[in-house]
Amino acid sequence: MLNSSVPGKILKYAISFAIILLLLSMPATAAEGADLQVSILRYEPIPAEIGEYVTVWVKLENLGYARGDDVKIRMVPEYPFSLDSQSNAIKEIGILTPDNAAVEEFRLFVDNDAREGIETIEVWYQEDTDNTWYKEEFDIQVGSTTFDSRGNVQLQGSPGIEPEVFMPGDRGTVQIMLMNMATTNTVTVDGEEYDTNARVQSATLEAPEGIVVTTDTYYGNGVIGPGESLNLTYNVMVEDDVEDGTYYLQLSTVGSSHVYNNNWRIPLEVDSSAVRVIPSTPLRIEDGEGTIEFDVANIHPNVLSSVSIQLEAEGFEFSPAEYFIGTMDPDELFTIEFDANAIDPEDELSSELVISADYRNGMNDHGSVVNVREIEHALVEEDNQLGIAIGVLIVVAIAVAGYMMYRRRKEKEE
Repeated sequence: MLNSSVPGKILKYAISFAIILLLLSMPATAAEGADLQVSILRYEPIPAEIGEYVTVWVKLENLGYARGDDVKIRMVPEYPFSLDSQSNAIKEIGILTPDNAAVEEFRLFVDNDAREGIETIEVWYQEDTDNTWYKEEFDIQVGSTTFDSRGNVQLQGSPGIEPEVFMPGDRGTVQIMLMNMATTNTVTVDGEEYDTNARVQSATLEAPEGIVVTTDTYYGNGVIGPGESLNLTYNVMVEDDVEDGTYYLQLSTVGSSHVYNNNWRIPLEVDSSAVRVIPSTPLRIEDGEGTIEFDVANIHPNVLSSVSIQLEAEGFEFSPAEYFIGTMDPDELFTIEFDANAIDPEDELSSELVISADYRNGMNDHGSVVNVREIEHALVEEDNQLGIAIGVLIVVAIAVAGYMMYRRRKEKEE
C-alpha cells in the first residue's frame, strides 16, 4: 500500500528546488559588484583659512569586482563652507572600473564669521541611475594660516643632488635645507615685541616636462626656532628621452603668512656622456696569441663607480673575461690590457671587436656598447722559417761561388 506521506514529501522537495532556482536566478548583490569608497585625499591650505578659499581633493575608489556606471560625486557644504559655484557641486565621473579611482577637486569658501576649530563637510556619491545617493562626512580644520612670528625661512646652501649629474633614465634625490635665519629669540617692530620662530606650512618641488618628482608635497605645522633648520628630501626621475642640458626645478614654500612665501629655482644637469674606450696598441695578434691595450676615459662630469670593460669577437678569446676598474673621477684615464688568443691558432682571420662598458651613476646601473673595431690574427712563424731558409741558401750560394772563384784563381797562379 502506497504511503500517504510520499506526495507531501515530493511537494516539499519541489518547493525547495524552486526556491533554490529562484535564488540562483536573482542578480548579484552590491557586495559582489562595484564597491565605492569615498575619502578626502587632501585639502589646502591647512588649516582652511577664515575668509579665504580652501581646495578639497575628493577620491572615489572602486574596491569591488564589477564596474560602476554613471558614477557621480556631489559636494554638499554647510556653514561655514560654501561652494564657489553651484554649477560645480556635482562632478560626473561616468564609468569606474574595479581597482581604479577618480580624484575630483572642489573649491569652498570659508565664511568670514567662521570660528577656529573642526568643521564638517558632506560628500555624496552615486552609482548607476537609480537616483540613490550615499553620503560620508569629513572633518576640516578651520583657523588662520597667519602667525605673529617674525622668523624668516631661507634656502641654506646649494641643494644636495645625487647623482650630481643625471643621465637619461636615472633616478636620484634632491636634498634641501631650509633654515630660520633669525639670530635672536625676539625682535621689536613698531614698538611691539614678536618671537622669531618660523613655520613651513608646505614645501612643493615641481619639475619641467621630462623630469618627474615622485615625492608628494611636504606639509608641516611645527615650529622652526632661530638658527634651526628643516631638511627635506625629494625623489626625482629623468625620463629616457630627455635631451642633455640644464633643467630647473621649482621649490615653492608657504611660510608663516603669505608675506613669507618663497620660490627657488634649482638647476638639475642631464648629460648622457659616459665611458670612452680607445685602443692604444694595434688590434693584432700573431701566431695564435698576443696582448692588446686600451685607454679608458670617464668623460662624464661626475664620478662613475663599478666601471668594467668586456671584449667580444668571433674566433677570439680574451683574458680577463671582464676587466674591473672600479671608481673613475671625471676626465680620469686608465690603461688596461687583455691577453687575446685565437680559438684556432692555424686560422688567419679578422673579426669585429665589440667593446662594452658597465658602470654606475649614483644608484643607477648602466651598460652599453661603447666602441666597435676590427681585430686581426696573422700567421708569421712559417713566413719567418721560409725567410731563414732562403737566407741560408743565399749564404751557401755565396760561399760556393766564393770557393769556386778562389780555386780558379789558385789554379791560374799554379
